[in-house]
Amino acid sequence: MSTVIVIVVIIVVIAALVAAAMTARRRRLQQKFGPEYDRAVSEQNSKLRAEAELTDRQRRVRKLDIRPLSEASRARYAADWVTVQERFVDSPESAVADAYSLVTTVMQERGYPIGDDEQVLSDLSVEHAQTVGHFRAAQEISRNAAVGSAATEDLRQALIHYRALFSDLLGEPGQAAPAADAPADATAADAAVTDAPVSQTAYPESTYSDGETAVPVSPAGPDSVSVGTPVRDQPESQR
Repeated sequence: MSTVIVIVVIIVVIAALVAAAMTARRRRLQQKFGPEYDRAVSEQNSKLRAEAELTDRQRRVRKLDIRPLSEASRARYAADWVTVQERFVDSPESAVADAYSLVTTVMQERGYPIGDDEQVLSDLSVEHAQTVGHFRAAQEISRNAAVGSAATEDLRQALIHYRALFSDLLGEPGQAAPAADAPADATAADAAVTDAPVSQTAYPESTYSDGETAVPVSPAGPDSVSVGTPVRDQPESQR
């Protein structure tokens, strides 16, 4: 009888240790992936399968040669973004396409493989969990634009989405990877991209379908006109 009791105790202890280990892993994954954890659970319809997938993503990304940008590259890409943003005034669709191209170029220089969209999103989610959702939303708008079903306001929001991930990918000087706790709401993410004031004259604040607040995008500079302001409404000096 005593032997049976010992065996039962051992089984209970092992089960408790396994449960504790699974709980700890779940907590780590939730903290690491944030909204992407919930998305994976929803897609897999199982926490265990979702956690296995997220763990696989981490293993894959660890094998990649992900590296920070040089200061020269950071400065060059930041200047390129200003050009893209200014181009939106006259050609919204081209500007959004250029924004996508610039973001993917930065990804490649950082060491992320480019090709399969779903794989790109999975790879980005490991170190950019708080902003990869912006990229996903921007891609959806870009696809709509390709078939002519995206309004100018949709394209403006796509540019804001691309800019959120772009800022995250640029990272901070000397960092091996961007901070993973970037703000998830569109207003904070937009402010994190540039220190330049954002004009409120062209568009009032709007709301995304998921409840996030969008803010207007403007070229760098306090006297600039918000992206999307028609040329006829601009001061003569800025036409």
